[in-house]
Amino acid sequence: MKKLIIVILAVSFLFGVGCTKSVRYTEEEIQQFPPETQEQIRQGEVKLGMTTQQVRYAWGAPNSIKFLEPTPEGKTREQWVYSKLGVFATKLLVFVDGKLIFASGE
Repeated sequence: MKKLIIVILAVSFLFGVGCTKSVRYTEEEIQQFPPETQEQIRQGEVKLGMTTQQVRYAWGAPNSIKFLEPTPEGKTREQWVYSKLGVFATKLLVFVDGKLIFASGE
């Protein structure tokens, strides 16, 4: 059992979560973003403040999207889940009005 856990952790480390090397955008699609954001997308990095579209360009489509209760101010909230290997490698992102405000599992 201990060996299995070590193997799973090693595989999740090697492959990462939400950080595939396949290109999910064209340079034309990301050229309107600031240079720093363009580079983060190219590197497969997600940072607070990114839009849902920027995150999709960086990581691709999430495994699941859950629409949460709106904020008290009526702003939309979404929870995106990226997972590999089930619960062993899961990243949770929360967006308010299309902007990333929370990321766990980094």
